[in-house]
Amino acid sequence: MSRYYTRLCNLYHGNSSKKLVNKNKTIPLNGIKEISFDQIEIITRNSKKKIFVNQIKYLPKLIKRKINFDLKKIKSKKKNFSNLDFRKIPNIMGVLNLTPDSFSDGGKFNSKKKGINHAISLFNCGANLIDIGGESTRPGSKVIKENLEWQRIEKILKSLIKKKIPISLDTRKSRIMIKGIDLGVKLINDVSGLEFDTQTLDILKKYKVPFVIQHSQGTPENMQKNPRYKNELLDIYDFFEKKIKLLRSKGIKHNKIILDPGIGFGKNLKHNMNLIRNISIFHSLGFPILVGNSRKRFIKELSGKNDSKFRNGGTIASSIYLMMQGVQILRIHDVNETIQGLKIFKNIINN
Repeated sequence: MSRYYTRLCNLYHGNSSKKLVNKNKTIPLNGIKEISFDQIEIITRNSKKKIFVNQIKYLPKLIKRKINFDLKKIKSKKKNFSNLDFRKIPNIMGVLNLTPDSFSDGGKFNSKKKGINHAISLFNCGANLIDIGGESTRPGSKVIKENLEWQRIEKILKSLIKKKIPISLDTRKSRIMIKGIDLGVKLINDVSGLEFDTQTLDILKKYKVPFVIQHSQGTPENMQKNPRYKNELLDIYDFFEKKIKLLRSKGIKHNKIILDPGIGFGKNLKHNMNLIRNISIFHSLGFPILVGNSRKRFIKELSGKNDSKFRNGGTIASSIYLMMQGVQILRIHDVNETIQGLKIFKNIINN
């Protein structure tokens, strides 16, 4: 029997969306009237078919049951956590890399004064969280020792938490997670999909801390060496579904979980574009979606001679598209510029 997936599509926004929801012509995403839809795409490994939501009742019984199960998760309101407000789309996770070798800003902020000032600036510009990492996970990077990773972030982490700046901790190592949680970090962001360290699941269960599950094929050292999928969109969907089942079996029952498809982590341009274009499929898993689109290589590959150092144009353009698809969180380097672009676009379409 074919496996069916539900992707919401034909989305409406702002005042137009509110009017349609009030007339029961569209379905609000997560109960937010300002973003709604009136079509879904029913996907299998061999087919795709778009229908209007008022045609669901005519589907065969088993398919209809699956679609309605997915729609229930798509419509359900999200409870806020980790200084994230899910009534607002998108939330912004500001990036602070305290490394000498991260792909776009390595060495730029890894002194205590510069790191603290940059984090405060990102927060004051509107970031909900500051994502702090002490180990580069750019393509080709190698694992560093735990002591070195902690040494890079400890003082800045302590200072920012003391200043009440909400922090997400970007690490793959369970002992770093414990130290960060003890200090008061709001979220654990593990780019390995919780697979690098065998103790990670036990730590997340013990402390009941919110966390991100990111998909990554391979390790940063080898992930861009000819990545392959049968169907990247559905393979990654299945990865998330299996991971959630595993978490539940391990006793992690809370829903303070975020899903990140991992743009650029074991994906080529085709994979990245298919994920971004069809990102709304992940709403049917029932958890907030995070996308790290900022300054990524796909911007260079698409823009060619118009590539630039900070890739603000490509970051803002992709951020607008992701916002229009209902993505709840964007991981961003240039917070002020991106929020500026999102604000202007929102105001244009709302009037």
